[in-house]
Amino acid sequence: MAETSVFARILDYANRADPYPLYAELRETPVLRVDGRYVVSTYREVVELLHDPRISSIREEDVAGGGPSDGESLPGLPPAFIRRDPPDHDRVRRVAMRHFGPPRSPGRVEGMRGALSEIVTGLIDGFADRTRVDVVDDFAYPLPVTAICRLLGVPTEDEPRFRVWAAALVEAIDPRAGEATQRRRVEAGLELRAYLDELAEARLRQPSGDLLSALVTDDGVEGAMSRDELLSTASLLLVAGHETTVNLITNGMLTLLRHPAELDRLRRDPGRVVPLVEELLRYEPPVQMLPQRTALDDIEIAGTTIPKGATITLVLAAADRDPGHFPDPDRFDPDRADKEHLGFGGGIHFCFGAPLARLETRLALSALASRLENPRLVADPPPYRENVALRGPRHLLIEFDGVAPPPGT
Repeated sequence: MAETSVFARILDYANRADPYPLYAELRETPVLRVDGRYVVSTYREVVELLHDPRISSIREEDVAGGGPSDGESLPGLPPAFIRRDPPDHDRVRRVAMRHFGPPRSPGRVEGMRGALSEIVTGLIDGFADRTRVDVVDDFAYPLPVTAICRLLGVPTEDEPRFRVWAAALVEAIDPRAGEATQRRRVEAGLELRAYLDELAEARLRQPSGDLLSALVTDDGVEGAMSRDELLSTASLLLVAGHETTVNLITNGMLTLLRHPAELDRLRRDPGRVVPLVEELLRYEPPVQMLPQRTALDDIEIAGTTIPKGATITLVLAAADRDPGHFPDPDRFDPDRADKEHLGFGGGIHFCFGAPLARLETRLALSALASRLENPRLVADPPPYRENVALRGPRHLLIEFDGVAPPPGT
């Protein structure tokens, strides 16, 4: 009974601000059965299952119900590649990657550096007449939203519409999501589907240099996505392309303000941002757990048999604080030698947008550190979002004495 209550307390919003002591308790039983699901929390076991072909991203209830019921896919459409298994997963992801990264499109993300820097500079310039801002609403949200809109070719003026849809879809990822949440997900998903279909049709008639145009006009030798697959992929990239990065940037600023020596080191040495962001992904990851995986066969792991058909939850954030893998894991240490974190997951479902998230966060934290004079928290801990799977502050109020000009000006 005591063991079961550990995961229940992790799900409890009262512990959202600091779940890490509970993760330590959870790791005492590496594979814990809770209400029919198997919760895996230690580094070695989580990594093993992330790479195990007997673990499926397709849930049996979704197949039986005729379609995915999570926030990562749209109703009435085939699941996004994050919810597919090989070979379908590999085919759809390969087509998407053909236009997003190496080898065919190696410069798409890096080519956004200048535009992203301009967005970051403009947002911080907007703080010039202020001494208090909300890092979430005033910076960490508009940056990745603007970036993903430019990448995909979604008009930024439509942000108020898809912000509501994205919130409803993300809410459904939470393992506590109930029927009312699923109803909101379906309604939002149908509206987002219609919106993206109209946008894809416009790009088909008049392509531009954006990612959506590239996908809708794809004629590669491996074949193009179907329209339904394209809509699922576009939805995934639009929603996941900003939601997790908002949390990553906000968690990063919160962590730096809690570690002023590291903030000062970053201010003096901007090159430190690269290892700092990697440590941040381990220490305060925006994706805390993958709530829904399914065992395709009986799996023996850590002395436990996970039976075929069982639901598996992989607690990435607990694994990244495992003292059996990371020495002194509760210490924030950008100089840490072992950077094999699970902040972007692992295996075939390693985060598709990791290169963009890394670039955005590096630019964001470097600029905040260098330009805000004497920044300090208004409240610690800040209020957190409800979602246990995608954890981050809902607001992060900070005060500062002034705004310095951009370096080099």
